[in-house]
Amino acid sequence: MINIKNFQHDKLTIKNWQLSKAQSWCVLGKNGSGKQYLDQLMTGGLTDSTAQKCLLPSVDKVALVSFEKQQSIYEHELKIDRTDYLDVQDIGTKAKDFLPASKLDDPLIEAFGLAHRLEYGYRQLSTGESRKLLILQAIFNGVELLICDNPFDSLDESSCQALSKVLRDLCEQGITVLLLLSNRLDIPSWCRNIAFIERGQLEVIGLLESEETIRQLDALLDLEQDSLAWPDSNCRRENINSSYLVKLNRGKVSYNGENVFENLNVCIKPQQHTLITGPNGSGKSTLMHLITGDCTQCYSNDLEVLGFKRGSGESIWQLKKQMGIVSSELHRQYRVNAELLTVVVSGFYDSIGLYQQPERKHIEIAKQWLEKVGLLVHAHRLFQTLSYGEQRLALIARALVKSPYLLILDEPTQGLDELNRYRILNFIEHLAEQNHSTILLVSHRKDEHLSLFKQHIRM
Repeated sequence: MINIKNFQHDKLTIKNWQLSKAQSWCVLGKNGSGKQYLDQLMTGGLTDSTAQKCLLPSVDKVALVSFEKQQSIYEHELKIDRTDYLDVQDIGTKAKDFLPASKLDDPLIEAFGLAHRLEYGYRQLSTGESRKLLILQAIFNGVELLICDNPFDSLDESSCQALSKVLRDLCEQGITVLLLLSNRLDIPSWCRNIAFIERGQLEVIGLLESEETIRQLDALLDLEQDSLAWPDSNCRRENINSSYLVKLNRGKVSYNGENVFENLNVCIKPQQHTLITGPNGSGKSTLMHLITGDCTQCYSNDLEVLGFKRGSGESIWQLKKQMGIVSSELHRQYRVNAELLTVVVSGFYDSIGLYQQPERKHIEIAKQWLEKVGLLVHAHRLFQTLSYGEQRLALIARALVKSPYLLILDEPTQGLDELNRYRILNFIEHLAEQNHSTILLVSHRKDEHLSLFKQHIRM
């Protein structure tokens, strides 16, 4: 089905790689290793290359599901949004319209937990739900090669199990499944063949059950110790004079007559680091949007945030100057193609992009954080030219630059490789030790349930 020999491109090198029909493959690589160029090769987007042999399936028989594709569809949905010209909110393309009409009763939709979301617009779906929708679309369209880039990120445990079973069954039905992963723990047991990519060079490792394969992966993905000094924290703000950072009484949010949650009580005190878990669609991100003010129903709720009663005349910026935020929603919205350094500095001003001359000390602190997350070398590259994982690291640095009083992390490690996940979790533990920022973390991963969390909210 796929036979590549001595393939050479400025961004990608493959000596010898063969994928047969109905095989399962995993390509493991760190952030910025070149996995996105492998995407482009398989989908016909990589030109100016040479090869002794390069047999690929027809482009119309290949489907790619990635964060970048999800972002592209989201941006298209924003462009066609007609809310400003209508008397009601334009929800855009409905989830059911991504699927063949003849398949809307297929049991796979129920297995993926999307049966009740078919009438929702694409922009109303969570990151995990939109990814599952695109995978269903590919399956129903009869692809021969399905490429999934970190498909298990942002999915709850039951969704991961359901997706893993579907992908395994696809192989048994004759479809070749190629997983591009950043974490060894995400490799499913049924995925037999392993390759590794680093600096754009793909190397076939072997079979998953081979002890030699495991030893090679351990060596390639060794978690180095971070010896860099912690960035300057002299921009800390005064503590909030309030008993609670967040206090929500009988909270309720609903859309189109359907409740996301109701009768929800949340109290978070200073230094009461809080973990929030729950299945996809349970309202975790909606709760975060309620707290940040990005959900306008915050004004119809009995809600206090950072000492302000919502709806009492405070501005959203009075609150956000005390917050650091990392979320898929922010990542989706950060479409300004600015330099990476500008993106991180914008965290001091709570803006998407930078619209004023920054202070010199802010630039220096931003550089320190870029060095800490391993991106200083890319400081003057355009944000949109970085891989998804590198962009996520930059947005984490953006949230941390001002040492926020309330740090809201909605699945911050989504798209990150093992090393960078290790770094971010280390950052979180270090921040907790400083007794300044109070951390709210939304996560599906059990290995992120750190001992520092004093409260666990299950949605």
